[in-house]
Amino acid sequence: MSIVINLYYTGENGSARKFAEEMERGGTADLIRQESGNERYTYFFPMNDPETVLLIDIWKDQASIDQHHASPMMETIAQLREKYDLHMRAERYVTDGDGIPPVDSQFIRH
Repeated sequence: MSIVINLYYTGENGSARKFAEEMERGGTADLIRQESGNERYTYFFPMNDPETVLLIDIWKDQASIDQHHASPMMETIAQLREKYDLHMRAERYVTDGDGIPPVDSQFIRH
């Protein structure tokens, strides 16, 4: 089981994309990827909404998320969100420990 958090950052005039680019270029995203319990930290750009960036953030458990939230990187992220005047929406999911059932796997090409 893992905890998946989808964070949607929305701004104006390309600010969400600039935020993600600065997170990557500045090394903050890589530092988060190296944190204990982080399984994925990846930005995506929705084709139908150029002013939004989706971050898929996956953690081993709640303790890992709590440790991340207590890290100094959270201040960096907050400052960048403010710099780019971003609004956020979050979704939280828990992965299915059984994985993809055989009946669904016929529709997935590897």
